[in-house]
This record gives sequence, structure tokens and C-alpha cells, in this order.
Amino acid sequence: MKYVVTGGAGFIGSHIVERLSDQDKEVVIIDNLSTGKKENLKGFIDKVKFIQGDILNSELLKEIISENDIIFHQAALPSVARSVENPILSNRINVEGTLNVLTAARDNKAARVIFASSSSIYGDSETLPKIETMPANPKSPYALSKYAAETYMRLFFQLYCLETVSLRYFNVFGPRQDPDSEYSAVIPKFIKSMASGKTPVIYGDGTQTRDFTFIKNVVNANLLASESDKVVGKTINVAAGKRFSLIDLVDNLNSIIGSSVRAQFEEERKGDVKHSLADISKARTLMGYTPEIEFREGLKKTFESLR
Repeated sequence: MKYVVTGGAGFIGSHIVERLSDQDKEVVIIDNLSTGKKENLKGFIDKVKFIQGDILNSELLKEIISENDIIFHQAALPSVARSVENPILSNRINVEGTLNVLTAARDNKAARVIFASSSSIYGDSETLPKIETMPANPKSPYALSKYAAETYMRLFFQLYCLETVSLRYFNVFGPRQDPDSEYSAVIPKFIKSMASGKTPVIYGDGTQTRDFTFIKNVVNANLLASESDKVVGKTINVAAGKRFSLIDLVDNLNSIIGSSVRAQFEEERKGDVKHSLADISKARTLMGYTPEIEFREGLKKTFESLR
């Protein structure tokens, strides 16, 4: 058996690859390096096989994926804002790319596909916490593309008996998350700004909340999803099960960094969700998932890595 990680040079994918390589697993990465970086693989790239390629290349996927492989499908075009600017590209990579991965997995009799989905699918439902049985209400092309890909995952399980699992990530953060892109996630962007004494920008009033989830918890969830028989065909929240506002985030970072920076508030962005909190009881029950790293500890580790 080998493990194929699409987007394996990206933030989340590289952490999955690192854990697998630490366990001496046979790992193949496919990444076009559009958002991933080879430097994310520093220290373990010699233990894995790296292929610079694209999930839109269906023939390449069929050459890479073979019988009994486990596929961690992390490749995507991230960012709500980017999808609002370019919905066609978001759909092409996140939906067509996922369909290519699933088709190659089906045709070559792969063992299982674990898909990186997103909590953005829930949209702005006033009900908290967000539970998997809630109706989808995507507010952005990115969220819609993830929901469409999830639906393909479920269909391939039902129609072709391909084992699939969709993991809905909630605001993942940690080392290797790029702070420099205009589409950077809030935590690395705030750390870089505040550590330099600059003012972080909050879009909205800062009371919006997120279920920030440290990367180690997400890696644990992926490995558990690759092993449990109870998760096949399911969609499962992966989060910490707690929420913090962006004002809380600034306060915690000030405490960790030793700064006293105040945030600058600007107009809300289109497609952003106001509140997010996960019900993680399904993950606990079906695959024994428990968050190991809490929010503040994760912030400290992330700050240290970026510093």
C-alpha cells in the first residue's frame, strides 16, 4: 500500500506527508506548486516521491494512483476572496480536479479517498454549533465548490463502492501557513503584522467568531479517517469544538508576542461567514478523534515557527 497526497507541498498536505514519512510509509506527492512550496517538505523530501503535476491532468493521476492506495486529497484553490474574484478557476480546480482524483481512484481500485472539505459549506446559519446534518448554505464560489466536491465523493461511494470520507475543516492554522499572500489566512497574517508592530486589519467589527483548529489535530483526523471502517461514505467535522472572536485572537497574540497593538476595522468582505463553531461528536464517535492542541498553545507554536 502507498499513500498519495494531492497538494502535498501545501500547508496541510505537507504536515500529512511529514507524519506519514515519520512512520516510514511509502508516500507520493502530486503538487503543481501554485500555492504549495517545496521548502515545506524540507527535512523529509528525500523520504518521499515528489511529482510536480496537476490534478486537472487526469492521465497523470491514473499513472500515479494504483490498487489499494490511500489518497489524501488536499489539493485545492483556497480562499473565499479569491473564489469571489475568479469563480470559474475555483470551480475548475476544486470540482473538476476532485472528479479527476475520484475517477482515477475508481478506475485503478484505490482503497480510499479522504477529501479536504470546508466548514464554509454551512454558510451563515444562526444555529451553533454546526452539525453535519444541517443543510448546506454556501455563500461563496469556494464554499459551493467544496460542497459540489463533497457530493461527488458521496456519489462515488454510492455508485461505485469507492471508499470515500469528507472532512470539513474549520479554520486550520499552524506552522508553514504562508503569511505573505494577499489571500493569507488570518492567523499568520496577524502574527506577521503584530510582531512587526503593525496594525492588523479586521474586516467587520471583530466580534465574528471562528473555531480555530491547530494543524496537528487535522493531521490526526486524516490518519484516523484512513483507518476507521465507520467513516466510509460520511462527512465529518474536524475542529477544536471551541470558538474565539477576532478580537480574542488579537488579545491572545498581544499576550504571546508581548505587544500592545490595536486592530484596524474595515468593511466586511463579501462571502465571509459571521460565526463558526463545530459539533465534533461525530468525529469522536466514529473515529475516536480528540483535539490534542488547544487554541492558545497552537498560537504559541505558530508564532515560534514564524518568528
